[in-house]
Amino acid sequence: MAEDNKPAPRAEVGTDSNEVAVEAQIVGQFIKDLSFENPSLGKLLEGPAEPPSIKLEINVAAKKLKQEDFFESVIDFKAVASNKDGTIYDLEVLYAGLFRIKNMPEAALEPFLLVNCPTLTFPFLRRLVADITREGGFPPLLLDPIDFGQLFMRRKQDMAAAANSKPN
Repeated sequence: MAEDNKPAPRAEVGTDSNEVAVEAQIVGQFIKDLSFENPSLGKLLEGPAEPPSIKLEINVAAKKLKQEDFFESVIDFKAVASNKDGTIYDLEVLYAGLFRIKNMPEAALEPFLLVNCPTLTFPFLRRLVADITREGGFPPLLLDPIDFGQLFMRRKQDMAAAANSKPN
């Protein structure tokens, strides 16, 4: 059989004169703020203690920057490990992504900035958290993946419930 060397069909994007292609680009990602406190070093030297309980807090925020089409999406991450003797470590990180977004419908912009952008930057934050806790003298804190879509929907539901519970 002879092989056909025809190119594969291409999907045409934006062929409708009213349709404009959305462009999204990661311009950069960076640590905006970082704090790691290890207040119980003396207790660590005394020997192994009871396993810690770890409290995690994750918030996401976004804002438009002064430059046209540039947005910042920030994951605010906090982890506090403690046991009956007190705080073992306290980690706080603001990890940000800088995004250039063009032609996105206004209704899609908020979900994109609060769901898609943190989903893209989270693996780097996850690695950073593991490295910092390990370098702090503890086993690395390995974070499970986060469903930012579910967090966004829960936040919207909470805001709607709060708006409906206000007295008129």
